[in-house]
Amino acid sequence: MENDMRPSAKEIEFLNMAYNSFYDIFEEAFKEEFWDQDSQYRFFKIKKAFEIYAELLDYEPIKGVIDIIKVKRPRNEAEIGSDLFKCIRNILSHSPFFDSWDDAWVSKNTINWNREGKTIDRFFKKYASKEDVKYRFWDAKKKEMTYLTIGFPKKYDEDTKIYLRDILSEKDGNKVFVYLNEKNTGHAS
Repeated sequence: MENDMRPSAKEIEFLNMAYNSFYDIFEEAFKEEFWDQDSQYRFFKIKKAFEIYAELLDYEPIKGVIDIIKVKRPRNEAEIGSDLFKCIRNILSHSPFFDSWDDAWVSKNTINWNREGKTIDRFFKKYASKEDVKYRFWDAKKKEMTYLTIGFPKKYDEDTKIYLRDILSEKDGNKVFVYLNEKNTGHAS
């Protein structure tokens, strides 16, 4: 019966490592000094946060929380917490040619150089030319609201470069990413 209990000892070990690492980045990214750091340093940290989040999405109880959010929360919130960030994580992981968020880009050719229909391709086929989504969230420590727009590409074709900076600004976009991760995983710091 103990094997059916969640979380198991292995899961606890993994979750502790993942959440501790993620929240170290979370806390650092919410300090203004982080944004004064070199763009390569910030990019490394952001990539790491996306990698951790992608691993957490494989944990079955978190998938259940996201399914509930898809039904109960405002339009696109759970998708932004999972689909968009899986897409960005894959861009970061499979396009290791860039040293900063603002320089990173993909096109239909670079996404599908090997095979069509993978995560990034599916995302852009689904969301290209959709209306931008506006978000706001409250930073309780600073007692201020952060507003941002998540932009979707107007076109998705072989000739169009899609820059990460046009989807999400580095600073506010990544703040909302860690905020949504906290909400979508059901974990509070």
